[in-house]
Amino acid sequence: MSSALLFTSPPPPAPSINRSTLSFAAVTNFPPSPDKLALLLDKSSSIHHLLQIHAALLRHGLHQHPILNFKLQRSYSSRGRLDYSLALFNRTLNPNIFFYTSIINAHALHGLSQEALFIYTQMLFEGLVDVYARGGDVGSARLVFERMPEKSLVSLTTMLTCYAKHGELKEARLLFDGMVKKDVVCWNVMIDGYTQHGMPKEALVLFRRMLAAKSRPNEITILTVLSACGQLGALESGRWLHSYMQNNDIQVSVRVATALIDMYSKCGSLEDARLVFDRIHYKDVVAWNSMIIGYALHGFSQDALELFHEMCRIGLRPTDITFIGVLGACSHAGLVKEGWSFFNAMREEYEIEPKIEHYGCMVNLLGRAGRLEEAYELVKNMKVEPDPILWGALLGACRLHGNLELGEKIAEYLVSHNLANSGTYILLSNMYAAKGDWEDVARIRTLMKDSGVQKEPGCSSIEVRNRVHEFLAGDLKHPKTKEIYEMLEEINGWLKAHGYTPQTEIVLHDIGDEQKEQSLEVHSEKLALAYGLISTQPGTPIKIVKNLRVCSDCHAVTKLISKITGRKIVMRDRNRFHHFVNGSCSCGDYW
Repeated sequence: MSSALLFTSPPPPAPSINRSTLSFAAVTNFPPSPDKLALLLDKSSSIHHLLQIHAALLRHGLHQHPILNFKLQRSYSSRGRLDYSLALFNRTLNPNIFFYTSIINAHALHGLSQEALFIYTQMLFEGLVDVYARGGDVGSARLVFERMPEKSLVSLTTMLTCYAKHGELKEARLLFDGMVKKDVVCWNVMIDGYTQHGMPKEALVLFRRMLAAKSRPNEITILTVLSACGQLGALESGRWLHSYMQNNDIQVSVRVATALIDMYSKCGSLEDARLVFDRIHYKDVVAWNSMIIGYALHGFSQDALELFHEMCRIGLRPTDITFIGVLGACSHAGLVKEGWSFFNAMREEYEIEPKIEHYGCMVNLLGRAGRLEEAYELVKNMKVEPDPILWGALLGACRLHGNLELGEKIAEYLVSHNLANSGTYILLSNMYAAKGDWEDVARIRTLMKDSGVQKEPGCSSIEVRNRVHEFLAGDLKHPKTKEIYEMLEEINGWLKAHGYTPQTEIVLHDIGDEQKEQSLEVHSEKLALAYGLISTQPGTPIKIVKNLRVCSDCHAVTKLISKITGRKIVMRDRNRFHHFVNGSCSCGDYW
């Protein structure tokens, strides 16, 4: 037997078997009992019986059941079909020592000592690769992997997982593209790698390739792709995936339904999210949390709080995640009294110790409400160590309310403790710029440069006909740049006709008013909005995703455009959703 046999495909179930002549009728039961199938495997007396059972395992998704798989593999070899047994072994995900021992012993019994030794060597190599991969030692895992004489699907998948998990996506993709055979696990690992490391567009492109390759997605695939759609705000793609599930009889478990709620919420369609939520027969607390957070994200605070109280009334106990949603809802509506009540109830009523995320929600709530000293005291007296994100939230509140003194104190602390990030410098620089202190602005920007800190560029995206289009400020790379800028000119004409004055005071650069106006006109949100207006049907909603907080000028302009065009515009920024309808925004200008 050659080493090529290690990559033999599993045997196809024999279609010519006449079930009526067999005493294995239990195989046709639906759903089959694993215990009954195990008993049948033990009693099987022919290859035909084994093929029949194998077909049942494949049909009912039990082919990776550890006991049934092991018994079938052993039965094939005992009936003289070592090729079938080996094919099964090579298709087994993460085979344990018992699988290896069985297949090695089967080769030895057939006098194939060289092949038995080869599999033993493969077992040793894969067990080293797996140990290094799990421990995060990518270099050592790669070294062992490259020294393997033959690379099975298991070792390839292990190395692929190692690369993807640790963000080495170029290496992962090279390995993935070079794999002759790709099962659903390989596709899932690569798609998930892109999703987990901030490359959702690449994840969706690869998913489409997976479907084109006729590889059937499983629940893990669905969950990962829904997450990618949510990151992008790709509603059309998310709806298509939901439809695909329905058309291909993919069961919507509570886990998948919760992922659908999360996706629809992040893509701006609370209506769809609520429809999915209402159709779940047995909702667990995770499903309730997802819907509560969805309402909070959109600023529908009363709906979020009502859902929380309803959840408690039916006897479900809230978790720490529940309170993140509830406190977020209070923050978006400025409900300080209610926020403190929920925050205190966590420990006193539900015995949940507040985590840094809950403190962050409270800092946002107090800071946005202008209660900066109260927020500062809360941070100083926390039981857990505050992180840069928490300090950044407080610094942002200082910027919002013009408290330069407290802002400087916080920034100085962050810089001196090596906790400062780009947001720290940008917020402090903007505070100085708002005061017209250009000397200190220059000092902070020099400090940023010397520290190697770079500002995160603003980016806005819009999905049109299942394709996501991204824009940076002043972008000229889009194929329809000419039409986009022509629409911007038209928009400017509308704004002037309605008496709108650009908010040049928010441009924190020491330049003239005309240059400030030009700078505002080409913000990424406006480019995405212009593209939406020329690329979608009149009267249909426009949905935009922004990676940073939407600026006040873009916010005011979008409100006016919604009134002029009669179109609903939904914008998701870093903090929340804004629903612009007929000249007003769902945030009530409180964001």
